[in-house]
Amino acid sequence: MYGARARREVYYTLPANRGIVAKARHSQPTGSFSGNSRWAQCGFASELGTNHLTGQTESLFHVLDPRQFSRAQLDELCVLTTKVRTVAKSHQGARTLQTLLASRRAMLYFTQPSTRTFLSFNNACHVLGIRTSEIRDPSTSSEVKGESFEDSIRTFSSYVDVVIMRTRREGMAAQSAALMDRIRRPVPIINAGSGRDQHPTQALLDIYTLERSFEAGGGIDGKVIGLMGDLKRGRTARSLAYLMKNYSNVRLVFIAPESFRMEDDLKANLRDSGVEFMETEKLGEVISDLDAIYVTRLQSEYDTEGESSGFDHTPFTIGLDEMQRLKADAIVMHPLPRGPELHPSVDTDPRAMYWRQERNGMWMRAALLIKIFKVEDQID
Repeated sequence: MYGARARREVYYTLPANRGIVAKARHSQPTGSFSGNSRWAQCGFASELGTNHLTGQTESLFHVLDPRQFSRAQLDELCVLTTKVRTVAKSHQGARTLQTLLASRRAMLYFTQPSTRTFLSFNNACHVLGIRTSEIRDPSTSSEVKGESFEDSIRTFSSYVDVVIMRTRREGMAAQSAALMDRIRRPVPIINAGSGRDQHPTQALLDIYTLERSFEAGGGIDGKVIGLMGDLKRGRTARSLAYLMKNYSNVRLVFIAPESFRMEDDLKANLRDSGVEFMETEKLGEVISDLDAIYVTRLQSEYDTEGESSGFDHTPFTIGLDEMQRLKADAIVMHPLPRGPELHPSVDTDPRAMYWRQERNGMWMRAALLIKIFKVEDQID
C-alpha cells in the first residue's frame, strides 16, 4: 500500500498497485457568458468577486486566474514562446521584436516584494519595445495622501496600455479588472501574484517548462507530478494545480505536513475537473514514482501566529540522497527564491530545471503580451 500514514483521500493508483483506486471524473465547468465584458473574454463572469469559470474563448485581455486558460490557449502560448525566443537569437530578429510593440507602455505596479517576476516582466516588455513605468512602494505614490486604490489604477490606465500588478492582498487584480470594464478606455490587467491565492503567469511558465522538459516523452499528459512544501499558502503550487484540468491522465501528489497541506477549495476543484490526486507527508514513499517534483518554500511572510517557527524542513527537502531515488528522466522545479528545502548541490544535476524555469518566465511573459495585443501574426 501507499504508506500507512498517507492521507486516505487517494484518487489514483501508482505503479506496483500502491494506493487506493477511485474512478476519475471528467466534468468541466458549464454555463455561458452574456454581454461584451472583457471578463468574459478571459473566462470569468462579469460580476466583481465571482471566481468561477463559465466558459472559454481564445482571445485574451485580462489575465487574472489560471482557470481562465483552455488547453488550446496553453498550447498556443507554448508554441509562441518558443517562436519568440528563437527569433530573438539573431541580431535582426531581436531588433524586429523590439519594434513589435514599440508604441505601447506598461505600468509595473509591484507593491509586494519581487525579484524574478518583476525582472522577467520588465525584460519581457523591453524585448518587445514596450516602455515601462514602475511603482514598487505605495509610499512613493499618491496613495500615501489618501488616494483610493481604484483611483490609482484608473490613473495608471490614463498613461499606459497594460497594468501588471503584484499585491499582498488577494483579489486586487480582479477588482482592477472590474473597474477597467466600466470605463471608456480600459486596459488589460495582468495578475503577477495576488496574495496567497493566484499567480497565473508563474503557472504559464511552469507549464512551458514541463512541456519542454517532457517534449520527447509525450508532453505533460499522463505524468505524475509532485508538489511539495507549504501548499496551503503557496500560490504558485495552487495555480499550477488548477491548470492540470487541461491535460489527460495527469496525477498529482501533494507532499506536505498536515498544517500546510493543500486547501479544500483547490482539491474540490480538482475533483470536479476529474484530476486525480493524493496527499502524503512521506516524500520517500512516492519520490521514485514522480515524473516531476515542484518544490516550494515555507511562506513565512504570511505568518499570523508564528506558524513557521520550529518547522522541520528535513522531511520535505530535495538533496543528493533524494536525487538518487528520483527517476533518471524526472525533473526538479522550484519557483524560487529557495530556502533549505532545495540544496544547492542539486544545481549541477541535469534534472534540475529551476534556473531554466526562471529564464522561461521572460519568454512566456513576452508571448503573453504579444497575445494580449494580438500581434502574433507579425512574427516570422
